[in-house]
Amino acid sequence: MQSNGNPVIKLENLTKHYGEIVGIQDLSLEVTEGEVFGLLGPNGAGKTTTIRLILDFIRPTSGKAAVFGLSPRSDGTDIRRRVGYLPGDFVTYDHMTGATVTEYFTHLRGAGPVKLGALCERYKLDISRKIGQLSKGNKQKIGLVQAFMNDPDLLILDEPTAGLDPLLQYEFQKMIHEEKAQGKTIFMSSHLMSEVEATCDRVGIIREGKLVTIDTVSHLTELSLWTAKITFTQPVPSNTFNNLPGIAVTDKTDDRTYNLSISGEGSMDSLIKTAAKHPIQTFESQHASLEDAFLKYYSGEEPEA
Repeated sequence: MQSNGNPVIKLENLTKHYGEIVGIQDLSLEVTEGEVFGLLGPNGAGKTTTIRLILDFIRPTSGKAAVFGLSPRSDGTDIRRRVGYLPGDFVTYDHMTGATVTEYFTHLRGAGPVKLGALCERYKLDISRKIGQLSKGNKQKIGLVQAFMNDPDLLILDEPTAGLDPLLQYEFQKMIHEEKAQGKTIFMSSHLMSEVEATCDRVGIIREGKLVTIDTVSHLTELSLWTAKITFTQPVPSNTFNNLPGIAVTDKTDDRTYNLSISGEGSMDSLIKTAAKHPIQTFESQHASLEDAFLKYYSGEEPEA
């Protein structure tokens, strides 16, 4: 199911200062119904601050937020009944069992755990065990289960697969696609670029508390570069690729092997035609990933439109 354009989360010039430290500054974005939105940035960039402001766990210095068209400050209880939330540092009391934790969150939200059994089976989770007896991965499973179990309209997930093995990360990705197909809205932060690339419709990249871009995953990866590695059967002049627009030699181990980047006005066709003037032993090319696009923004080299 595609997004229908109705904003579920709307942030306008949202700012949070911790004394002289800037958490986020003038952050504006909309997440629409049925959309999976990813917020990307390293530790300290402002991802968790943004999430806590959305849920009214902290108050903004200036600006405003709305969720379902409601104010987190005056309508927080009504909002949180419709939200499944997983914090990035999910912790609970070690003496409690998983069943006690899920029961607690059920009463807190006032909604039945309609997906509890299916989720426990899916993640092979025994909720009869005490939290203190569980591994980090199983504690994270408890966090995921409590976020999804009440069938919320909006899921807000902060580093949702931290501590999960690759198979369970893949299972999580499948679950995100299933929730989206049911028209649910998902707002998530993650350090795993492959996870964001596999699940999100759009991403926002945040740097030092400021949103530097919002775009679709597909467009960001289109704007990012291609890479190529060419090995020739004999040495070729080091200036062979110098006059090709948008093409740069990023590394060469000797006069036979060249690593190149192709971006902006660069053309794979012109690269191949130039390289073909010399005997080629091997030619490898690869399109850049979301991670490459992200790193370009953080290096200050914004991809060319």
